[in-house]
Amino acid sequence: MNENTMDTLFHALASRVRRQALDIIKAHSGCTVNEVCEHFSISRIAVMKHLRVLEEAGLVTSQKSGRSRRLFFNAVPIQLIYDRWTDEYSQFWASKLADWKYKLEKEPVEDV
Repeated sequence: MNENTMDTLFHALASRVRRQALDIIKAHSGCTVNEVCEHFSISRIAVMKHLRVLEEAGLVTSQKSGRSRRLFFNAVPIQLIYDRWTDEYSQFWASKLADWKYKLEKEPVEDV
């Protein structure tokens, strides 16, 4: 992965709106642009600009289906970034720590 590609990817992930759109697309694979727009209070044009940035970064792919576009999440660019800064040893421990974090966040906290 070259530096320009990496810059494009980090730029795409820097926006909260784009991260939310990516979460929606990941959760609802094959959703349409209109379905993504329903989750935001900003204009359709603004959402489409954010989607274009995600597509340019390779995080989203689209498939034309009649008059609509179906959107799909592409995890490869994120995986390439992950692979660049991790090795087998750190992958193991990072995975374990992430599992603990998610488990602890789901458990209700009891008052003392």
